Amino acid sequence: MTQSIPGFAYRRVTVADGVELNVAVGGSGSPIVLLHGFPETHLMWRHVAEDLAADHTVICPDLRGYGDSDKPAETGPDVYSKRTMAEDTVAVARALGHERFALAGHDRGALVAFRAGLDHSDIISHLACLDVLPTVDMWEALHGVQAAVGFHLYLMAQPPGLAEQMIQNSSDAFFSYFLDTWANDPDAVPPAVRRVYLDACRNAVPSIVADYRASAGIDIEHDRADRAAGRKITVPLSVLQQDWGAALGYEAAALWGAWAEDLDHSTLSCGHFMAEEAPDTIAKALRALMAR
Repeated sequence: MTQSIPGFAYRRVTVADGVELNVAVGGSGSPIVLLHGFPETHLMWRHVAEDLAADHTVICPDLRGYGDSDKPAETGPDVYSKRTMAEDTVAVARALGHERFALAGHDRGALVAFRAGLDHSDIISHLACLDVLPTVDMWEALHGVQAAVGFHLYLMAQPPGLAEQMIQNSSDAFFSYFLDTWANDPDAVPPAVRRVYLDACRNAVPSIVADYRASAGIDIEHDRADRAAGRKITVPLSVLQQDWGAALGYEAAALWGAWAEDLDHSTLSCGHFMAEEAPDTIAKALRALMAR
Protein backbone atom coordinates (compact mmCIF):
# COMPACT_ATOMS: atom_id res chain seq x y z
CA MET A 1 0.00 0.00 0.00
CA THR A 2 1.16 3.54 -0.68
CA GLN A 3 -1.28 5.41 1.54
CA SER A 4 -0.66 5.99 5.23
CA ILE A 5 -2.02 8.13 8.07
CA PRO A 6 0.11 11.31 8.17
CA GLY A 7 2.28 11.58 11.25
CA PHE A 8 1.74 7.95 12.28
CA ALA A 9 4.53 5.41 12.63
CA TYR A 10 4.06 1.90 11.22
CA ARG A 11 5.22 -1.37 12.68
CA ARG A 12 4.43 -5.04 12.61
CA VAL A 13 3.23 -6.60 15.84
CA THR A 14 3.17 -10.32 16.59
CA VAL A 15 -0.21 -11.33 18.01
CA ALA A 16 -0.04 -15.13 17.76
CA ASP A 17 2.26 -17.84 16.49
CA GLY A 18 2.97 -16.99 12.86
CA VAL A 19 0.59 -14.01 12.78
CA GLU A 20 1.69 -10.38 12.61
CA LEU A 21 -0.53 -7.35 12.18
CA ASN A 22 0.28 -4.12 10.39
CA VAL A 23 -0.25 -1.33 12.94
CA ALA A 24 -0.22 2.47 12.67
CA VAL A 25 0.50 4.38 15.89
CA GLY A 26 0.36 8.10 16.54
CA GLY A 27 -0.12 10.73 19.22
CA SER A 28 0.33 10.51 22.97
CA GLY A 29 -1.91 10.25 25.99
CA SER A 30 -4.51 7.71 27.06
CA PRO A 31 -4.72 4.93 24.45
CA ILE A 32 -7.54 4.12 22.06
CA VAL A 33 -7.51 1.33 19.49
CA LEU A 34 -9.51 1.83 16.27
CA LEU A 35 -10.61 -1.25 14.29
CA HIS A 36 -11.66 -0.91 10.65
CA GLY A 37 -14.57 -2.38 8.73
CA PHE A 38 -15.32 -3.97 5.36
CA PRO A 39 -14.23 -3.47 2.62
CA GLU A 40 -11.58 -1.18 4.09
CA THR A 41 -8.30 -1.14 5.96
CA HIS A 42 -7.04 0.85 8.96
CA LEU A 43 -6.86 3.81 6.55
CA MET A 44 -10.60 4.41 7.02
CA TRP A 45 -9.73 6.01 10.36
CA ARG A 46 -7.28 8.52 8.88
CA HIS A 47 -9.28 11.67 9.68
CA VAL A 48 -10.49 10.54 13.11
CA ALA A 49 -7.06 9.19 14.05
CA GLU A 50 -5.30 12.46 13.26
CA ASP A 51 -7.91 14.33 15.30
CA LEU A 52 -7.70 12.05 18.34
CA ALA A 53 -3.89 11.94 18.23
CA ALA A 54 -3.84 15.51 19.57
CA ASP A 55 -4.49 14.13 23.06
CA HIS A 56 -4.52 10.33 22.83
CA THR A 57 -2.27 7.52 21.75
CA VAL A 58 -4.11 6.17 18.72
CA ILE A 59 -3.52 2.62 17.52
CA CYS A 60 -4.92 1.52 14.15
CA PRO A 61 -4.24 -2.07 13.11
CA ASP A 62 -5.28 -3.91 10.00
CA LEU A 63 -7.35 -6.83 11.24
CA ARG A 64 -5.94 -10.28 10.63
CA GLY A 65 -6.83 -11.28 7.11
CA TYR A 66 -7.07 -7.69 5.89
CA GLY A 67 -4.79 -4.99 4.52
CA ASP A 68 -1.10 -5.54 5.16
CA SER A 69 -1.66 -7.87 8.12
CA ASP A 70 -0.99 -11.59 7.88
CA LYS A 71 -3.69 -13.82 6.44
CA PRO A 72 -3.44 -17.23 8.10
CA ALA A 73 -5.15 -20.17 6.43
CA GLU A 74 -8.61 -21.06 7.70
CA THR A 75 -7.55 -24.33 9.32
CA GLY A 76 -10.47 -24.23 11.75
CA PRO A 77 -13.44 -22.06 12.72
CA ASP A 78 -11.54 -20.26 15.46
CA VAL A 79 -8.87 -18.79 13.14
CA TYR A 80 -11.13 -15.90 12.13
CA SER A 81 -13.54 -15.93 15.05
CA LYS A 82 -14.16 -12.55 16.62
CA ARG A 83 -12.89 -14.03 19.89
CA THR A 84 -9.52 -14.71 18.24
CA MET A 85 -9.46 -11.27 16.62
CA ALA A 86 -10.32 -9.66 19.96
CA GLU A 87 -7.32 -11.46 21.44
CA ASP A 88 -5.23 -10.02 18.59
CA THR A 89 -6.39 -6.54 19.61
CA VAL A 90 -5.41 -7.05 23.23
CA ALA A 91 -2.04 -8.44 22.11
CA VAL A 92 -1.37 -5.37 19.94
CA ALA A 93 -2.11 -2.95 22.77
CA ARG A 94 -0.06 -4.97 25.21
CA ALA A 95 2.92 -5.12 22.84
CA LEU A 96 2.78 -1.33 22.66
CA GLY A 97 2.80 -1.05 26.45
CA HIS A 98 -0.92 -0.62 27.19
CA GLU A 99 -2.63 -2.95 29.65
CA ARG A 100 -5.92 -1.01 29.51
CA PHE A 101 -7.35 0.98 26.62
CA ALA A 102 -10.46 2.36 24.95
CA LEU A 103 -11.65 0.52 21.85
CA ALA A 104 -13.74 1.57 18.87
CA GLY A 105 -14.70 -0.52 15.88
CA HIS A 106 -16.63 -0.06 12.66
CA ASP A 107 -18.51 -2.81 10.84
CA ARG A 108 -16.37 -5.99 11.09
CA GLY A 109 -14.11 -4.18 13.54
CA ALA A 110 -17.15 -3.35 15.66
CA LEU A 111 -17.96 -7.06 15.94
CA VAL A 112 -14.42 -7.65 17.15
CA ALA A 113 -14.78 -4.74 19.58
CA PHE A 114 -18.07 -6.14 20.88
CA ARG A 115 -16.45 -9.50 21.54
CA ALA A 116 -13.50 -7.80 23.25
CA GLY A 117 -15.91 -5.90 25.48
CA LEU A 118 -17.45 -9.17 26.63
CA ASP A 119 -14.26 -11.21 26.91
CA HIS A 120 -11.88 -8.54 28.22
CA SER A 121 -13.88 -6.19 30.42
CA ASP A 122 -10.87 -5.87 32.73
CA ILE A 123 -8.78 -4.50 29.86
CA ILE A 124 -11.24 -2.43 27.80
CA SER A 125 -12.04 0.89 29.53
CA HIS A 126 -14.57 2.26 27.01
CA LEU A 127 -16.19 0.74 23.95
CA ALA A 128 -17.70 2.14 20.73
CA CYS A 129 -19.41 0.15 17.97
CA LEU A 130 -20.26 1.80 14.65
CA ASP A 131 -23.08 0.64 12.36
CA VAL A 132 -23.55 -2.99 13.35
CA LEU A 133 -25.67 -5.22 15.50
CA PRO A 134 -24.17 -8.01 17.59
CA THR A 135 -23.74 -11.04 15.34
CA VAL A 136 -26.58 -13.16 16.72
CA ASP A 137 -29.00 -10.21 16.60
CA MET A 138 -27.95 -9.35 13.05
CA TRP A 139 -28.83 -12.81 11.75
CA GLU A 140 -32.12 -12.84 13.63
CA ALA A 141 -33.04 -9.42 12.19
CA LEU A 142 -32.58 -10.53 8.57
CA HIS A 143 -35.76 -12.00 7.13
CA GLY A 144 -37.88 -11.83 4.01
CA VAL A 145 -37.01 -9.84 0.93
CA GLN A 146 -35.58 -7.05 3.10
CA ALA A 147 -32.68 -9.38 3.88
CA ALA A 148 -31.46 -8.94 0.30
CA VAL A 149 -29.43 -5.97 1.57
CA GLY A 150 -27.24 -8.55 3.29
CA PHE A 151 -26.79 -10.87 0.30
CA HIS A 152 -23.02 -10.91 0.85
CA LEU A 153 -23.50 -12.35 4.33
CA TYR A 154 -25.29 -15.37 2.90
CA LEU A 155 -22.83 -15.77 0.05
CA MET A 156 -19.80 -15.82 2.32
CA ALA A 157 -21.51 -18.09 4.85
CA GLN A 158 -21.23 -21.00 2.42
CA PRO A 159 -18.66 -23.81 2.81
CA PRO A 160 -15.18 -23.04 1.45
CA GLY A 161 -14.77 -22.92 -2.30
CA LEU A 162 -17.56 -21.38 -4.35
CA ALA A 163 -17.79 -17.95 -2.70
CA GLU A 164 -14.03 -17.49 -2.87
CA GLN A 165 -13.97 -18.40 -6.56
CA MET A 166 -16.90 -16.17 -7.47
CA ILE A 167 -15.55 -13.15 -5.61
CA GLN A 168 -11.96 -13.60 -6.81
CA ASN A 169 -13.16 -13.73 -10.41
CA SER A 170 -14.86 -10.34 -10.07
CA SER A 171 -13.06 -8.87 -7.08
CA ASP A 172 -13.04 -5.19 -8.01
CA ALA A 173 -16.68 -5.24 -9.08
CA PHE A 174 -17.72 -7.06 -5.91
CA PHE A 175 -15.96 -4.80 -3.44
CA SER A 176 -16.71 -1.64 -5.43
CA TYR A 177 -20.40 -2.41 -5.09
CA PHE A 178 -20.25 -1.81 -1.34
CA LEU A 179 -18.09 1.30 -1.63
CA ASP A 180 -20.59 2.71 -4.13
CA THR A 181 -23.89 1.75 -2.50
CA TRP A 182 -23.11 2.12 1.21
CA ALA A 183 -21.82 5.70 1.06
CA ASN A 184 -24.10 8.73 1.12
CA ASP A 185 -21.12 10.91 0.18
CA PRO A 186 -19.19 9.39 -2.75
CA ASP A 187 -16.36 11.87 -2.21
CA ALA A 188 -15.67 10.50 1.28
CA VAL A 189 -13.52 7.76 -0.25
CA PRO A 190 -11.28 9.51 -2.79
CA PRO A 191 -9.79 7.58 -5.72
CA ALA A 192 -6.37 7.01 -4.13
CA VAL A 193 -7.93 5.54 -0.99
CA ARG A 194 -10.40 3.53 -3.00
CA ARG A 195 -7.49 1.95 -4.88
CA VAL A 196 -5.90 0.97 -1.58
CA TYR A 197 -9.12 -0.72 -0.47
CA LEU A 198 -9.65 -2.56 -3.74
CA ASP A 199 -6.02 -3.71 -3.94
CA ALA A 200 -6.13 -4.90 -0.34
CA CYS A 201 -9.38 -6.81 -0.82
CA ARG A 202 -8.25 -8.35 -4.09
CA ASN A 203 -5.27 -9.82 -2.24
CA ALA A 204 -7.34 -11.09 0.70
CA VAL A 205 -10.42 -12.80 -0.70
CA PRO A 206 -9.98 -16.16 1.14
CA SER A 207 -9.38 -14.52 4.52
CA ILE A 208 -12.21 -12.01 4.11
CA VAL A 209 -14.60 -14.83 3.27
CA ALA A 210 -13.27 -16.80 6.25
CA ASP A 211 -13.99 -13.82 8.51
CA TYR A 212 -17.59 -13.68 7.29
CA ARG A 213 -17.95 -17.45 7.46
CA ALA A 214 -16.98 -17.31 11.13
CA SER A 215 -19.81 -14.84 11.70
CA ALA A 216 -22.27 -17.41 10.35
CA GLY A 217 -20.96 -20.10 12.68
CA ILE A 218 -18.63 -19.88 15.63
CA ASP A 219 -19.38 -16.22 16.36
CA ILE A 220 -23.10 -16.97 16.69
CA GLU A 221 -22.26 -19.82 19.06
CA HIS A 222 -20.23 -17.48 21.26
CA ASP A 223 -22.96 -14.83 21.28
CA ARG A 224 -25.70 -17.33 22.07
CA ALA A 225 -23.71 -18.78 24.95
CA ASP A 226 -23.14 -15.32 26.41
CA ARG A 227 -26.76 -14.29 25.96
CA ALA A 228 -27.94 -17.48 27.69
CA ALA A 229 -25.53 -16.79 30.55
CA GLY A 230 -26.74 -13.20 30.86
CA ARG A 231 -23.31 -11.73 30.19
CA LYS A 232 -23.24 -8.01 29.42
CA ILE A 233 -20.78 -5.31 28.48
CA THR A 234 -20.06 -3.54 31.75
CA VAL A 235 -17.91 -0.66 30.49
CA PRO A 236 -19.38 2.54 28.96
CA LEU A 237 -20.63 1.68 25.47
CA SER A 238 -21.48 4.07 22.64
CA VAL A 239 -23.27 2.76 19.56
CA LEU A 240 -23.60 4.95 16.48
CA GLN A 241 -25.47 3.64 13.47
CA GLN A 242 -27.79 4.35 10.60
CA ASP A 243 -31.48 3.63 11.01
CA TRP A 244 -31.30 0.12 9.57
CA GLY A 245 -34.09 -0.89 11.93
CA ALA A 246 -36.63 1.23 10.06
CA ALA A 247 -36.05 -0.88 6.93
CA LEU A 248 -35.58 -4.27 8.57
CA GLY A 249 -38.16 -3.99 11.34
CA TYR A 250 -36.16 -3.95 14.57
CA GLU A 251 -35.40 -1.48 17.33
CA ALA A 252 -31.61 -1.17 17.40
CA ALA A 253 -31.39 0.61 20.76
CA ALA A 254 -33.43 -2.13 22.42
CA LEU A 255 -31.29 -4.90 20.93
CA TRP A 256 -28.10 -3.19 22.05
CA GLY A 257 -29.59 -2.37 25.44
CA ALA A 258 -29.98 -6.05 26.18
CA TRP A 259 -26.20 -6.39 26.01
CA ALA A 260 -25.05 -3.27 27.88
CA GLU A 261 -25.17 -1.86 31.39
CA ASP A 262 -24.16 1.66 30.30
CA LEU A 263 -25.34 2.39 26.74
CA ASP A 264 -25.43 5.59 24.75
CA HIS A 265 -27.14 4.89 21.40
CA SER A 266 -27.25 7.40 18.53
CA THR A 267 -28.68 7.29 15.03
CA LEU A 268 -26.70 9.26 12.44
CA SER A 269 -27.85 10.53 9.06
CA CYS A 270 -24.59 9.78 7.22
CA GLY A 271 -23.86 6.64 5.20
CA HIS A 272 -22.21 3.46 6.40
CA PHE A 273 -18.65 4.79 6.16
CA MET A 274 -19.12 7.06 9.15
CA ALA A 275 -15.49 7.74 10.03
CA GLU A 276 -14.92 8.95 6.47
CA GLU A 277 -18.25 10.65 5.83
CA ALA A 278 -18.60 12.35 9.23
CA PRO A 279 -15.15 12.28 10.88
CA ASP A 280 -15.73 15.31 13.09
CA THR A 281 -18.91 13.78 14.49
CA ILE A 282 -17.20 10.45 15.17
CA ALA A 283 -14.15 12.05 16.80
CA LYS A 284 -16.41 14.15 19.02
CA ALA A 285 -18.44 11.08 19.98
CA LEU A 286 -15.32 9.11 20.88
CA ARG A 287 -14.02 11.95 23.02
CA ALA A 288 -17.37 12.14 24.80
CA LEU A 289 -17.28 8.38 25.38
CA MET A 290 -13.81 8.49 26.91
CA ALA A 291 -14.94 11.29 29.23
CA ARG A 292 -17.69 9.10 30.71
